[in-house]
This record gives sequence, C-alpha cells and structure tokens, in this order.
Amino acid sequence: MTILVTGANGQVGQCFRQLAARYPQWRFIFHDYPELDITDGRMVFPFFRVLRDDKIKWCVNCAAYTAVDKAESEPEKARKINVTGAKNLAEACAAQGIPLVHLSTDYVYHNRQNTPFRENDPVSPKSVYARTKLAGDRAVLKANALAMIVRTSWVYSEFGNNFVKTMLRLGAERPQLNVVFDQIGTPTYAPDLAGAILQVIQKIENKEITSENASGIWHYSNEGVTSWYDFAKAIFDIKKMPCGVNPIETKDYPTPAQRPPFSLLNKTKIKTAFGITIPYWRDSLEICLRNLDV
Repeated sequence: MTILVTGANGQVGQCFRQLAARYPQWRFIFHDYPELDITDGRMVFPFFRVLRDDKIKWCVNCAAYTAVDKAESEPEKARKINVTGAKNLAEACAAQGIPLVHLSTDYVYHNRQNTPFRENDPVSPKSVYARTKLAGDRAVLKANALAMIVRTSWVYSEFGNNFVKTMLRLGAERPQLNVVFDQIGTPTYAPDLAGAILQVIQKIENKEITSENASGIWHYSNEGVTSWYDFAKAIFDIKKMPCGVNPIETKDYPTPAQRPPFSLLNKTKIKTAFGITIPYWRDSLEICLRNLDV
C-alpha cells in the first residue's frame, strides 16, 4: 500500500518522513512545492494519473499557508493554498477513489465558551488564515466523500519555525519575556499528530472502521489545557533556563490577526472511534526538548 504525503517539507510532513520507517509494510511518497504545486490544477490532476501505477491508497495533505499574521496582508495567497489547493487535491483524490486526510486548525473556533469544542460546534473564524482554512475544509468535504478533516492546535516539533523554538531562541537572548496568558488551548507535538493519523489509517485498512464512517471532521491535539504563558514557563522550567516570563493580556500584544481566546478541542470522538491514546502535552514537550538537545 502506498501513502502520498503532500506538503512533506513542513513540520508535520517531516514527522511523517521520520515515522515511515515504523511502517515497513507501507510505501510512502513525499512531495512538496515546487515538484507538486497543489494550487495548480493543471499539475495536480495529471500528477495523480502518472502515479496510478504506484497504487496510491491514501493521501495526507500537510500543505497549508500557516503564516497567521502575514495572511492578513496576503489574503489571495492564503486562499490559493488553503482553499484552491485543498480543493484541487480533494477532487484529484476523489477521481481516483483515494481517501484524503486534510489537516486543519482550531482557529476556526472563535466563539466565547468555556467547554472544549466538539466537531459539530458552530464555527466563527476571525482571521484570513482561519477563514481560508474553514473554506478549505468545506471544499474538501464537498469534493471527496472519503475525506477526513483533522483539526489540530498549537503545533510544534523539532522541525521548522514554531513557538517552542522561538522561546528557546528568545530565552537565550533576553532576561525576560512577555507572553499572553488569556489565550487558552493545547499544544500539539507534530510527531504525535502524525502517529495518530497513521493509526487511523491502519485501523481503516484493518477494516476496524470503514472509510465512509471515518469521513468528516475530527479533532486531535495533545491532552491537557494551558495558556501560551504557561507553555513558555514549561519550556524554560524543563530546560532550566533563567529567563523570566511575564503574563500579559492579548490587548497588550496586538497582532495583525485575531487569535481565539479559547480553542480547546474535545478529542472524545477520535479516541472512541479509533482507540487512540493521546499523550499529555507536557510529556510530549519534554521529548521534543530532549531531541533538540541532541
């Protein structure tokens, strides 16, 4: 069985590269821009036809425009990748009968509530990034009946640019940092997310659940709840770095894009359907920090 991973040079895509060795029974094909520009339908559809002999059974789309603040000044670019690209990929997969796993975001939930969001809760995106991701989710579900949307939050890893690596860099340069305490959610370690998706695929391939019953929207993040302030504190505590962290309100740290004040995800659905055990966020953070020391 062959699994195609698009956006393979991003954080989650590189985690799939790492995990591939644990699944020797599967073949993985990794592609990213410019060899596969998902925004260009003239490239996407012929690409799948060329790969027909590879017998692709699954596609996991990790490609996305994720520069949240920059998207406010580049709305067309964000829409081209997050909507048009996602739609092209979903349609091309549907034409070949291939299920698509498409990654999305907690930022689509920008409602005032104090209980974790479930998959059928109302959405209210407030930024260009969030609106384009939501439009992409809807386009994917409309184009491919076997598509799975996996919404996640606060992704970090040993790869690329992310909050953990930014805190480590700034913490080494400055004696104190100001970090918002009134945005609540859960960090997600990208290898945990990639591993969970592969578990889902394995369960479906083992016929423990059908592809039809696996379609739709799912949530995945690590377990637990925290704020960006507490996340930063945990990084410095684990690393025993002397950098101080001052809690500030969102209004004291204005950004071009609005962030949800509360975007905690309820993972009951994915845990129940697929029997997945999700690690606690701080345990996964410790693993990431150890790996960054190597």
